[in-house]
This record gives sequence, C-alpha cells and structure tokens, in this order.
Amino acid sequence: MTAVTRYTVEAPASHVYDVLADGWSYAAWVVGASRVRDVDDTWPDEGARIHHSIGAWPFLVNDKTTVIARSRNESIELDVAVLSLGRGRVTLTIEPAGDRRCTVEMREHMYEGLLSKVPDAVIDPLLHHRNVESLRRLAAIAEGRGAATGTEREDDS
Repeated sequence: MTAVTRYTVEAPASHVYDVLADGWSYAAWVVGASRVRDVDDTWPDEGARIHHSIGAWPFLVNDKTTVIARSRNESIELDVAVLSLGRGRVTLTIEPAGDRRCTVEMREHMYEGLLSKVPDAVIDPLLHHRNVESLRRLAAIAEGRGAATGTEREDDS
C-alpha cells in the first residue's frame, strides 16, 4: 500500500516545482533531512542525486536521494532512504488549481528493508503525518518565493 498526502499551496505550480528542482533546499522541507552535503550538477534530471544527512549531530547518517523520473512543473519521482531501515519511492505530483494555487500530492511506498515489512495499517499513518509536515514546509517555501518575486497572494482585507 501507499501513503497518500495532499496539500493545497497558495502559489503557482511552477513555484512549487522550482523548490523541488533546487536540490539545496531539500533539507528545508523534507522532515528528517538535517543537511545537504552535495547536489549533482544535473539535478533534477533522471539519475541525479542529492547527498544529504539524516538525524541530529552527532548521530548523523549520510545518505542520498535519486531522481527516478520528472516532468517540469508537474511531477518528480524519487528513490529515498529512511535511515538504514528501508528504501522507498516518493512521487510528488503538482496539480494547478488556477493561476495562483495548486495541490501537491505526495505518494510514498516503502519497497525494501525493515519498514517495507511493517503492516500498512501501521506505517501509512506514520508516513502520512510526516508527509503533511513536509508538504507544509514545501508550501511555505514556494509561497515565500512568490512573495520575493512579487507574485504573492492577494490580501483579502
């Protein structure tokens, strides 16, 4: 089974994709990633990697995330690690909802390691709660980029 999380972002799909395409921002929005050590020059092309660390000092674990597929302003599919507990596939799909809003759907499925053996009824809610926070952070960055470029949302007051 796959944990599915959806989040509405008050920014255009292109702003969200720009955050995803900026490998150096990975640790700012992915819950659990504590720092980015390096980003392949070809990121976010297929096969490109982000070299990051998980955890808190002095208990950091170095790992990497690899792009499986992408479609500009629409989606990115990643091969990810959860410490040494397993590997998973994360797909982020961006659906425009007008000129200044979009919905991001995050699908995560553990396919290898200890976490892939945990029953879906246990692991999916845990992934969902973590992914809500990741998408909230992603939205905040994308919305902030809009403000920095003069395309922020209109104030209702």
